[in-house]
Amino acid sequence: MNRISYRFFGFFVLLALVVPGGFVVAEEHEQSGEVQSLQQLIEARGDELRVIQEEREALAEELEEVNQTQSVLKRDIGRINYSINQLDLSVRSNKVIVEKLGFEIDSLQDDIRSVEVRVEDRRETIGHLFQKLYERDHDSFLVIFLRHRTLAEGVGAVQSIVSLNSDLTVSIGELKDFQTELVRQAAYVTQKRGDREEERQNLQYRQEISADQRRAKQSFLAQTKVEEREYERQIAALDREQAEISSVIEGIEDQLRASFDPTLVPIPRAGVIGYPVKSPRITQRYGRTAFAQKTYKSKSHTGIDLAVGLGTPLYSAEDGVVRAVGNNDKGTSRWRRYQYGKYALIDHDNSLTTLYAHTSRIIVSVGERVTRGQLIGYSGNTGYSTGPHLHFGVYWTPSVQFKKIPPAAGLVPIGITIDPADYL
Repeated sequence: MNRISYRFFGFFVLLALVVPGGFVVAEEHEQSGEVQSLQQLIEARGDELRVIQEEREALAEELEEVNQTQSVLKRDIGRINYSINQLDLSVRSNKVIVEKLGFEIDSLQDDIRSVEVRVEDRRETIGHLFQKLYERDHDSFLVIFLRHRTLAEGVGAVQSIVSLNSDLTVSIGELKDFQTELVRQAAYVTQKRGDREEERQNLQYRQEISADQRRAKQSFLAQTKVEEREYERQIAALDREQAEISSVIEGIEDQLRASFDPTLVPIPRAGVIGYPVKSPRITQRYGRTAFAQKTYKSKSHTGIDLAVGLGTPLYSAEDGVVRAVGNNDKGTSRWRRYQYGKYALIDHDNSLTTLYAHTSRIIVSVGERVTRGQLIGYSGNTGYSTGPHLHFGVYWTPSVQFKKIPPAAGLVPIGITIDPADYL
């Protein structure tokens, strides 16, 4: 085999490496028949999301006015209305995002088909180039020179082979680039499909939470009959009962702390656990905060509070096993809601346990293995709470226990608490 043949053999080996047996694209796009392009549809959904965001901002301004209302009853009714309206906007947003993601997936699949056409075209080009090179590769350069009448013709023939060789190199390089683009686009489609599935799940649960809130509002109005004095009396009674619950918890936790060895927990450092919500904003930190000293009998806050709207997705802070899912409320009316309301506890493999409290919905079960960042539920305003937020707590796992503390329903989690900021 002469020198040119060896070079061509190398190209055949390279071609075998970069030209796989094809690329399968799942889920063929069903043509809608609409005149608008996919890009126009995507942009239109983006415009709708911007309008919804503007409505959210206007709603937040209304809430500020509600919070300034002197009447406790009217203020709480206003907050209930705000939560329902905010949920409705979230449901609308979910629907638009699901549609937008669908159009984006269709657009990406169109791009994939376009790249596939270019891949096939490049394969054909490479095949033709190999054929031409093969036809001209039977003779040595000397024979090629002697075959032509003039030196110029001989040089031209050799240059033609060199040019084919160069074209082949370029075509193989382009083929590799196209195939890399196919892999990237396919991964992007997979990501978009995952996002769409999560939005569909959020839509389903938010619709259910919205229905719950409307039923709770009707029950609330029926029970209060909009009588301010009676409502204030019930809230005052709740505050006294909650103070008693907190006193019991504080006494038990004081005893537990007396035997606590801080060396048994992970060394404080960032990233040991993750935030349970996207775009977290802390409204109350751990420990003896100004709010805690004014509001709680214990004068201390046992976790951090994160500002989130009703129905915000909650995620596991770390890999672990769901230890408990409970509810301390005796009803939906504010004066029947105690301690953590609906909550979940997750034990992690590092001697830490995380608490997710005041939720509206928990979608994992006791004993279920979860991973960091996995969706576990949705934020709410259950328990001893005056507005939607997430109380996020961290415990030393061996210290966690559960107590029945009337008048709270169910079991109340108690244990040695640790500042979540030490590990976030």
